[in-house]
Amino acid sequence: MTLTTAPLTTGAFLPLAARALSAAETLLAHARSAVSAKVSKDGRVSPALLEREQFAAHGFGWMATYVEALRQLLVYATRMEGDGRLGEMERLIVTLGFGEYLSQLSGGIPMSQGEIIRPRDLGVSEDAELAFATPEVKTLIASGNTTEARARLAELIAANAGAATFGDAGLEDTYNAIRDQMRRFADAEVIPHAHDWHLKDEYIPMATVKQMADLGVFGLTIPEEFGGLGLGKESMCVVSEELSRGYIGVGSLSTRSEIAAELILGGGTSEQKAKWLPKIASGETLPTAVFTEPNTGSDLASLKTRGRREGDVYKVTGNKTWITHAARADVMTLLCRTNDEPGYKGLSLLLAEKPRGDDAVPFPAEGMTGGEIEVLGYRGMKEFEIGFDNFEVKAENLLGGVEGQGFKQLMQTFESARIQTAARAIGVAQSALELGLSYAQERIQFGQPIFNFPRVSGKLVMMAVEIMIARQLTYHAAREKDEGRRCDLEAGMAKLLAARIAWAAADNALQIHGGNGFALEYKISRVLCDARILNIFEGAAEIQAQVIARRLLEGAN
Repeated sequence: MTLTTAPLTTGAFLPLAARALSAAETLLAHARSAVSAKVSKDGRVSPALLEREQFAAHGFGWMATYVEALRQLLVYATRMEGDGRLGEMERLIVTLGFGEYLSQLSGGIPMSQGEIIRPRDLGVSEDAELAFATPEVKTLIASGNTTEARARLAELIAANAGAATFGDAGLEDTYNAIRDQMRRFADAEVIPHAHDWHLKDEYIPMATVKQMADLGVFGLTIPEEFGGLGLGKESMCVVSEELSRGYIGVGSLSTRSEIAAELILGGGTSEQKAKWLPKIASGETLPTAVFTEPNTGSDLASLKTRGRREGDVYKVTGNKTWITHAARADVMTLLCRTNDEPGYKGLSLLLAEKPRGDDAVPFPAEGMTGGEIEVLGYRGMKEFEIGFDNFEVKAENLLGGVEGQGFKQLMQTFESARIQTAARAIGVAQSALELGLSYAQERIQFGQPIFNFPRVSGKLVMMAVEIMIARQLTYHAAREKDEGRRCDLEAGMAKLLAARIAWAAADNALQIHGGNGFALEYKISRVLCDARILNIFEGAAEIQAQVIARRLLEGAN
């Protein structure tokens, strides 16, 4: 096969991409075998060895995420071609994405700014690495992310500034209509005010919350019988994207409702469903998730907060931290230890009712104290630490009515929470792209807009490419969830990659702003702060990579 650096037609690209993906899958299989040998003992993954070999194990998780991202990008391109919707912009995005990610699979995947993982770091042999460089892989690398392709895509992006997305996202008409509705709301009611809310560290106004409730945001995936819209997780992705593009705080408001509703739907009694779900769907009741403790982080098995049953109430004592929107919430999904069983077995979830507070008195409830944690970004709802001292919760509000089910109930929400976090990351990245593009087109240096300089437009081009990759990976996870299939792996991959993409987009967009980007008055300074949290909450990037690796490696043994 003769290598070419010329742009490929769709007809030539799709079969090449399919064979290149097969080569990537073979490379991943070699990596799985090599890493499995490093972390296994007596035919099983050893926790101690997995910790010792974190760099290799996490790198394998990242490599697997890249291969899945390429797979979903090819699925998208094939479907779009079949529907006659794969235009020039979409084709360029896909070919640039394939060229860049294939190159990184062998040359090095950035797990973070200072951690680059290469096949040899995983124990992949030189022969296996050389075998990855098939003619198809070489052709796509040579003809994918080229100067000419980036320049042409930059022209198309500039010509389509203000579009809902750069490139048709491949959604059906219903979801595109939802996107348009949410974008109009964000443009009119969120973006004009978001930066002021951030700078003043103010709550998102209740009037805005009410507008969101009227649009059905809080009941999006709640069944119609309980007052919701009965839509799937794919619609949740579109809504979360667009609201987070406006302001991550607004995009995240519905996360608490999503988590609470899924907990109640999956583990609640019929009485609890009838009582709480209609109130959550209408926005009458605002929930918050109360899981994390000061010294536990992701180690939920070590939770110490106790809920002691006394008659018809539980008396809760302990400390929680990083509780979002806690003061204004009406009900807490409170994870605590209700018996002396060790580890996860002793955990239960309580639907703990509380009165709404404000800045002056955040927690006007007996047995409950706390204060705000001042943060760099992700404002609008505020973060709190909370102390409980015999705080009373009705025994009838034990989720499911049976103790010891809390961790199992919580695990059922992780897929949706991570899918939604990936969607929020896409929205933040889209915001960064739009801010960077607008500034680059308006800023004149040396007699021309700085967008004309390849190092500037190239940054924006790769934002558009990676946002599309993250979208397709996230939509895939959502569709798997909607079909009732287990998707913790896909959800974790989407969250892992989308969070990194959001941070890179915000950082690059600020770089495009130059010194002005460092000024608080410019919106990109807020977006940078907002983007940074995405690699941490709902499973830090390191934890997420470990979970992905372990799932795949345990399946290999």
